[in-house]
Amino acid sequence: MTTDSIPRPVAPARVSAEATVAASAASGQRALHRRALLVSGPREAGLERAWALCGDAAGVLWVGASAPGGVLRICTGDYAHHLGREYRVLVYDAWSGFDPDAFGALTGTVRGGGGLILVTPPLEEWPGWPDPEKARIAVSGTGPGAVGGRYLRRLARLLREAPELEHVGAEGPLPPPVGGPPPAESPGGPATQRLRLSRDQARAVAALRRVALGRRRRPLVLAADRGRGRSAAFGIAAAAVLGAGLRRVIVTAPRREAVDAVLAHAAALLPDGRRSREGVRRADGGELLYLPPDRLLRERPAADLVLVDEAAAIPAPLLEGLLGHYARIAFATSEHGYEGSGRGFGLRFSGVLDRLTPHWRRLRLETPVRWAPGDPLEALVSRALMLAAEPAPDAAVAALEPAAVPIAEWDRDVLVARPGILEQAFGLLVAAHYRTRPYDLRYLLDGPNIGVWLAVAAGQVAAVAMVAGEGGLSPGEARAVWAGRRRPRGHMLPETLAAHLGLERAPRLRCLRLVRIAVHPALQGRGLGRRLVAAIEADAAARGFDYVGVSFGATPPLLRFWQRSGWVPVRLSARRGASSGLNSAILLRGLSPAGKRLEAAAREVHAEQFPAWLADPGAAPDPEVALALLGELPAAGLPAPGPRDLETLAAYAWGGRQLEVCLTPMRRLALDLLARGPRPE
Repeated sequence: MTTDSIPRPVAPARVSAEATVAASAASGQRALHRRALLVSGPREAGLERAWALCGDAAGVLWVGASAPGGVLRICTGDYAHHLGREYRVLVYDAWSGFDPDAFGALTGTVRGGGGLILVTPPLEEWPGWPDPEKARIAVSGTGPGAVGGRYLRRLARLLREAPELEHVGAEGPLPPPVGGPPPAESPGGPATQRLRLSRDQARAVAALRRVALGRRRRPLVLAADRGRGRSAAFGIAAAAVLGAGLRRVIVTAPRREAVDAVLAHAAALLPDGRRSREGVRRADGGELLYLPPDRLLRERPAADLVLVDEAAAIPAPLLEGLLGHYARIAFATSEHGYEGSGRGFGLRFSGVLDRLTPHWRRLRLETPVRWAPGDPLEALVSRALMLAAEPAPDAAVAALEPAAVPIAEWDRDVLVARPGILEQAFGLLVAAHYRTRPYDLRYLLDGPNIGVWLAVAAGQVAAVAMVAGEGGLSPGEARAVWAGRRRPRGHMLPETLAAHLGLERAPRLRCLRLVRIAVHPALQGRGLGRRLVAAIEADAAARGFDYVGVSFGATPPLLRFWQRSGWVPVRLSARRGASSGLNSAILLRGLSPAGKRLEAAAREVHAEQFPAWLADPGAAPDPEVALALLGELPAAGLPAPGPRDLETLAAYAWGGRQLEVCLTPMRRLALDLLARGPRPE
């Protein structure tokens, strides 16, 4: 469909009495509610009717391959650049692919009184339609045709039953156009001039001022669902404390685009402030500066106040480092959102706050500022994307006996048909993993190489694991991966072993990778996680997999868990991840004879590489992580210092031997002591 084929919107010939009554009601107490319309049917007709429902091009954001002339159009991959902006109408063309992350993020840009127009294939046909997004979920060797339609089947059923949704067919009279007149500010720009704060926002700004100007070591955590003005509160508070004479406020978030609204609100309140991509600078030198979290922790520049936005998407070890260094710091997080799990953040990070800063305070923003309370679109999106998914209640799970909870791989068609179980399982993943996003639900349900394991008793999900089948490539493909000429989609672990450890056989063997695993907090530390891993191992061996493996941001507790399960560390990444702030560890366990030989070879390469890598001045792993990995190295990788080494070191310590000729013996002795500890007297 070409842009020119979409006609200009025309007024509908007749408006039904019911539509007139509905429009009249909407103009009253629900004037700031947002509408949600579904246009399903043939593509050409659906897009034409969506355009007619826009009324005009002002304040419209169109997501998809085709849009009328004069309308701001983007692809789903560009959604992050529009966070913090406001639009009157969002048209989401699902014919171009349904990306849950983009859909969830962009619906939050629709202002009160506006609306969403979702254009889809006929709902009964949508699950089987070749959605372009399937290419992202497909793995090398299968193709998009192998990607399931469970996610869209669930979504179509939900949309069909949603009471908030206005259904618009391919024919018949149209309801009134969406949205009122465009906002006074430029379309898509943040409403920086609107300084009427909600009561919640006013409390938040006052609390942030106390963090900056009051007693030290009193951090603040702002918790909110989307649209509650959290970023505006950050920006207004930053401007206030700079106006009070502070010199530098630093704001950090996982993505630069996430702080656009913070910078815009601050710039609007600082008449002498010069706005740039990286911040706002005043004529007197005071500044609001953006820095990524990893760089902020690494460089530790001076700051009068540090604001951490989207804290749920930043790993707890990195947040702990910031909390330990900066005496005046505040964190903000969405409790239900696309950027990460605020609930998981609360569970994991509250203990750190209690330990390091016992006088910390939590403030929740309840009142929406972009739309009215009880907004229909907010309720629809939350349900569609499972944003409010929760684990099973603590009391119900705590009563279970971990050793007796059945563990099994679940058919994903059955899982979709059991929405309560699905929601508990996904809620557990959200609470346990800081980067769980709406797209992960689609990946879980439709990935062609994905399996889902659950521990369920009495209708309660006690543990969940996602696994992915990888490897099994041809010798030619494996050689290309080893040489760095190919990076096959969906084969992360074999590719890493081949490209970084030089193990060409790894991609040829069949591997089962544990992608995610989570045990309900009420049952942690009672053996259920090890039972789940053992069940997955046994099933993988029975199905002919050669080895199992896992990759994760390395922390001492996680390493201990996997090592106690009999898995062997074979790699630690040379650099910390920008988003995780951690070095990634890979652990394996061989199952077949070929897999056990691969495990031994990987361990041998690791024993050669790791001690030398530790000598790199740029390497800075967590010391406890390094010690745990050194202790796992085979003896061949860490030769103990011999008599000649000891004589050389004695000559250096009590004689005049030069340092340069003693470095190799020193290295051997240091590694030996670190890996095995001092010898008993």
